[in-house]
Amino acid sequence: MTYSIVRSPDRPLLDVRGLQFQLYRWGGDDPHPIVMVHGWGDSGATWQFVVDHMSPRRALLAYDARGFGGTQWPRDGYWFPDYLADLEAIIDNVSPDAPVDLIGHSMGGNVAMLYAGIRRERVRRLINLEGFGMQRTQPEQAPARYREWLDEMRRNRDFATYDSFEHFASILARRNPRTPRDRLDFIARSWGRQRADGRIELRADPRHKHVNPMLYQREQALACWKEITAPTQLVVGGKSGFTKRVLDEMVSERWQDAFNHTVVTIADAGHMVHHEQPAAVAELIEAMLS
Repeated sequence: MTYSIVRSPDRPLLDVRGLQFQLYRWGGDDPHPIVMVHGWGDSGATWQFVVDHMSPRRALLAYDARGFGGTQWPRDGYWFPDYLADLEAIIDNVSPDAPVDLIGHSMGGNVAMLYAGIRRERVRRLINLEGFGMQRTQPEQAPARYREWLDEMRRNRDFATYDSFEHFASILARRNPRTPRDRLDFIARSWGRQRADGRIELRADPRHKHVNPMLYQREQALACWKEITAPTQLVVGGKSGFTKRVLDEMVSERWQDAFNHTVVTIADAGHMVHHEQPAAVAELIEAMLS
């Protein structure tokens, strides 16, 4: 089953920060561009489902993050601050003189939240889909984490391969039972490519699987979030494994005092909320932007 695209994007390439980035641009006459940042393992292409439910006047742009999809792989691996610098370079290109509306999912939501606090003047409104940081770490975890990272530097890690795009889509269906098959087929073809031997491999650098040797600093993330001035909407999936932890942290960390935000739960959705319930996500975006 083939997904029927409503608004086809232009697919320009953009050279920034020493890498060639794959962009997806849906044109519209709205003077305020919407920039969308995907999560780990995803692609800018799969924002298509949300875009197809939005007003045709909306001007939207997504991109494949470094080492994913059609964007080049860096030589020196992956460090989280680079995602912030990449986002800034792309915003400077798409909207050099005005703030943007920013949407992020999962890892992209974390990038968007940090950026909105660090560069307050560059973000007009912010919508974060299931991207609320990671759990706290303790200093005592550092030796084991460094050992794990050093061990990984000595061996290669690869992603799984699949017999066909149909096989890949069937694997995705097991993990994402609420996503219709036509969207799963679109996702499989956005995430994968066919090798010379006919097997399907992910269009992603296997080095993404390496553990980060630097422990996540929750307090630093909160300090950045407290600097956010853009109206912010936090969206959680009612069936997501993150939901309870996030809602508990909102209370324990007093997020209500940290920055101007509202919380919305999409009941019949898991973590991949923009794949499972794109119409509901689009409705939230339209309501906020209007």
